Amino acid sequence: MTASRRRGACPGLSVPMPTGDGLLVRLLPVAPVALDAMADLCEAARRHGNGTIEITARGSLQVRGLTPHSAPLFAAAVGKSGIAAHEGVPVIAGFDDDAADHLAVELRQAIAEARLTLSPKVSVVVDGDGLLHLDALSADVRLRAAASAEGPRFHLGVSGGERIERAATDRNIASTTWLGAVAPNDAVGAVIDVLRIIAACGPAARAADIVSREGVAAFRAAPIIPAPAPVSRTPAEMTGLHVMCDGTAALGIGLAFGHTPADTLEALIRVAARHGARALRPAPGRTLLLTGISARDVRDLSGAVEQLGFVVRANDPRRRIAACPGAPACASGLIPARTLASTLAPVLAHVPDLERSGVMVHISGCSKGCAHPVPAALTLVGTPQGCGVVRDGTAREVPHHYVDPARLGEAIARLAATPMEAVHG
Repeated sequence: MTASRRRGACPGLSVPMPTGDGLLVRLLPVAPVALDAMADLCEAARRHGNGTIEITARGSLQVRGLTPHSAPLFAAAVGKSGIAAHEGVPVIAGFDDDAADHLAVELRQAIAEARLTLSPKVSVVVDGDGLLHLDALSADVRLRAAASAEGPRFHLGVSGGERIERAATDRNIASTTWLGAVAPNDAVGAVIDVLRIIAACGPAARAADIVSREGVAAFRAAPIIPAPAPVSRTPAEMTGLHVMCDGTAALGIGLAFGHTPADTLEALIRVAARHGARALRPAPGRTLLLTGISARDVRDLSGAVEQLGFVVRANDPRRRIAACPGAPACASGLIPARTLASTLAPVLAHVPDLERSGVMVHISGCSKGCAHPVPAALTLVGTPQGCGVVRDGTAREVPHHYVDPARLGEAIARLAATPMEAVHG
């Protein structure tokens, strides 16, 4: 096992990444995780790491604070737990859709067998047509289930084009250039063809770059049926109560600022088991979906989970803040981003239009902006000159001015008294 230091590489069980608090590993479960297995992961994170567990914006699990000695032990413990995790090109399947799950399994195998040299950032989304869709999740290649007069089809698209912004909800829909449709039996081959085209452009190539440079003509070699683009959908909300297609309920739980101590997650698992939950699944937006719950138990479970400090309401002010670990956990961090986020969250409860979804404040330890790479109404970024303030922009932009991190609460309090139109204007 080696530690990857190449910029743009993704940390996996076999290739952990150095950070300010040790090595970090990321794993993408490809199936619902049994509660006992997740409890085993918590124990392994505590024994071999620093006991911090994170869920990324794309729904992967991360464990921090590993060492060169303990990282292989952690990987072995995950293997014994029975958690089905995938390394390689991420193929992310939609929720509550068996067809998407089955196709994702076939795609992972086909991609592994193709042995393509692709950027570590290349990903594939296989989505269904339910409410818990993945339209906001960016992907180089996207399949979206659809019905047609000829039978089931999958719309096939690649990243690129204009990003759709939902002003009414402050949500983004990932940019997709739709190429057409494919029959289910042709879907795996079509995706492999598209990935071959991306790989032929070099090990750093991304689909969006090819679309920008050459247009959709570059992907016409794939066996695609001409079809209009699918209609846009209401933005998905993972947090809260959901009725699944099998009649059971699911509860979407947010991790405040994307992280939790392993001890707290174990307490959640115990509460979930007492209320009949059968499994959990990491989901986009730094959430966990507890599944297999009866309708009579789900509301009691929601109240118990909220008492543990997790997010169960869409209008929880902590959901308005995106924060990376910051200093000292990240070697690049210049401000303690998550500590500041915890301090500022109560202030946001008084900001007008809080019921709007999406990130309002992004607190970034450095200019990389890992936690929220797209613009936010207010971005607070660590710089050598202090805490920079960027309005309607990203952490990579030149700050408008700088403030003392110790006085950020005052700055946000002033924002709380400012109409949202003025913030965005």
